Amino acid sequence: MPEDNNSVVIENLVKRFGDFVAVDRISLEVRKGEVFGFLGPNGAGKSTTIRMLCGLLKPTSGRARVAGYDVGRKPESVRQNIGYMSQKFSLYNDLKVIENIRLFAGLYNVPASLLKQRIEWALATANLKGQEHLITATLPGGWKQRLALGCAVLHRPPVIFLDEPTSGVDPISRRHFWDLIHHMAEEGVTVFVTTHYMEEAEYCNRLALIFRGTVAAMGTPSELKKSMKGELLLVECEPMGEAVEILQSAPGVIDAAVFGRALHLVVHDATAAIPQVKKYLSDHSITVGLIDKIHPSLEDVFVSLTSARHTGKEWKA
Repeated sequence: MPEDNNSVVIENLVKRFGDFVAVDRISLEVRKGEVFGFLGPNGAGKSTTIRMLCGLLKPTSGRARVAGYDVGRKPESVRQNIGYMSQKFSLYNDLKVIENIRLFAGLYNVPASLLKQRIEWALATANLKGQEHLITATLPGGWKQRLALGCAVLHRPPVIFLDEPTSGVDPISRRHFWDLIHHMAEEGVTVFVTTHYMEEAEYCNRLALIFRGTVAAMGTPSELKKSMKGELLLVECEPMGEAVEILQSAPGVIDAAVFGRALHLVVHDATAAIPQVKKYLSDHSITVGLIDKIHPSLEDVFVSLTSARHTGKEWKA
């Protein structure tokens, strides 16, 4: 391991598939014991980056070091020192719970002297003590998820990569899963996780927002929200589709987007904008219900950021 406090160091990492650039000069550092989130929509380059960091995909250019090893030069050493859980369920459904655990213990070369202890730990992590002989296919999604995590870290790696680990799992199971993640981080394990669930990103110590293969912004959740350009208004009106188009060119409005059953407007000054927006919509035959200033979410930050990229009005966090 290097002497510095970073478990993952990425320098100008690039991955091309023919003419398509999936990852475009990403640079970042992840500290030991940190829960670091990779946040972005599907196709943004998150999984491709993870696969390079796990030694499963060779970078086109740039460098990355994981657990002290260069991913391009020593991918096998990297794989021996990480845990990896993909978005696709990695366990064998036709095996019993205990058979999956023993299989992964063998794959990770867990020493025989530690096998019993690690099996007990994995069962406790998955909350499956007493359920060892259940067929894995019969387990609820949340149980499978915890079992997959237990199997992925049987060898107690210093770095864990979780690629969309809670995709398709109910909210309660997702929250329990994140409790496990934070418990591991408290023990000094570095957790690098990709997600497109904005609410999950709040659980991370720091985040990188990924857009079209690049790091669009990086910081803690609170830093990113505070860095958002302008102030935010919630607007309830009808018809909403027509309103969002009209508001794109309204005075004082930086951006407008649909959020559920309302609109979120980024404006220069919320206090001044409220009466102006209400009059502007009324003048365009839009029925206005509620207009109120609100605090931005990470989703607001991401929408505003990517919209700025499209219009050429970039801002940086």
